[in-house]
Amino acid sequence: MNAVPTEPAIRLRKAKNEDSAVIWTILQQAIEQRRLDGSTQWQDGYPNPASIQADIDNGYGFVLVTGDDTVIAYAAVILNNEPAYEAIEGKWLTNDDFFVVHRVAVSNTMKGKGIATELFRLLEPFAIAQNVFSIKVDTNFDNAPMLKILDRLGYTYCGEVFFRGSSRKAFEKVLTV
Repeated sequence: MNAVPTEPAIRLRKAKNEDSAVIWTILQQAIEQRRLDGSTQWQDGYPNPASIQADIDNGYGFVLVTGDDTVIAYAAVILNNEPAYEAIEGKWLTNDDFFVVHRVAVSNTMKGKGIATELFRLLEPFAIAQNVFSIKVDTNFDNAPMLKILDRLGYTYCGEVFFRGSSRKAFEKVLTV
């Protein structure tokens, strides 16, 4: 007897223009959650639809989708391009190529199911396939869910970086084959 899968496979793919409306909905949910959590992160009009379109146009936008291609999470994944990371108060683990992950958001319909963790897990083989062995990320000091994910997945705290006048905790994970 064949087992029937209970959950469709989750996979990572590049975001397409037709994904932008659902991505914006997911980001609006995350913006509201940050506000309800009492955070100032993402409360100043960023990210916004123009951010999403720029990510997609530049090839930075990635979505996590279910087996039927339903978008359940979003992140910008950018190769070697984060000027704020050059002025870290602290020290990165490596100085080689890296992917930076920004604007991580999960659909409210999938909250509490480990989707953001899975997104970060799927980014690792993606990076290795590009011969990139470092993932860097930053987050607000008060973003407890993201801080827990980074700790659980073995990211190392490297110091502070500064965006639009605010400091962020910066982390790096060195990937091995």
